[in-house]
Amino acid sequence: MVGQLGDVVRQLPPESTQQAVGLPSLFLLVALGALVPVVPTGAVVSTAAVVAFHQTSPLSLLFVFLTASAAAFIGDVSLYWLGRRGVRSKNGSRWLAALRERAAPERVEQAGQKLSEHGVTVLVLSRLVPAGRIPVMLACLLAEMRMGDFVRGDVPACLAWAATYGVIGIVGGSLFAQPWQGVVAAIALTLLLSGVPALWRKVRGHRPRHAG
Repeated sequence: MVGQLGDVVRQLPPESTQQAVGLPSLFLLVALGALVPVVPTGAVVSTAAVVAFHQTSPLSLLFVFLTASAAAFIGDVSLYWLGRRGVRSKNGSRWLAALRERAAPERVEQAGQKLSEHGVTVLVLSRLVPAGRIPVMLACLLAEMRMGDFVRGDVPACLAWAATYGVIGIVGGSLFAQPWQGVVAAIALTLLLSGVPALWRKVRGHRPRHAG
């Protein structure tokens, strides 16, 4: 898959590659990925950072960082608002049901314990840990956290998340002379970071337990 993406990007001249990953597209993809987590938003931000790194304007990376942070924040707040409506409703909502389907009960329970111990600071780590955002958000909903408290924790979370994946893109862009090479490297590294924790949990789940 990564090789095919590299072939496609390599066929485009640098100008076309830069135009293909514009700030409006970045905003829409990240916001949509926050609402419906089927878009690999981390890879999108890293790709945009690679393209910005190879541009002449020194403000390009800053615009990518601000756009990704704002989009992630708006998506998170919108999803939390929709989830709160489901918690308050007797019949629930499809958004709350979708959140429950995406998070294992044991992970939600763990998130709830950390939330009671550390408060909104858990939100910052939830966006940096792969697949950690939804369990923590669901724990916040079940604890009936106020919107203001959620916003206070989600702002630094989105800033840290955008900065992390932006740095991945900068590293990928600095290692290779051609933008398409940096894009492939950044996407591969992002997917690797996202897949390793899930693989580790799966291996641990299948590990036989010995009697004490």
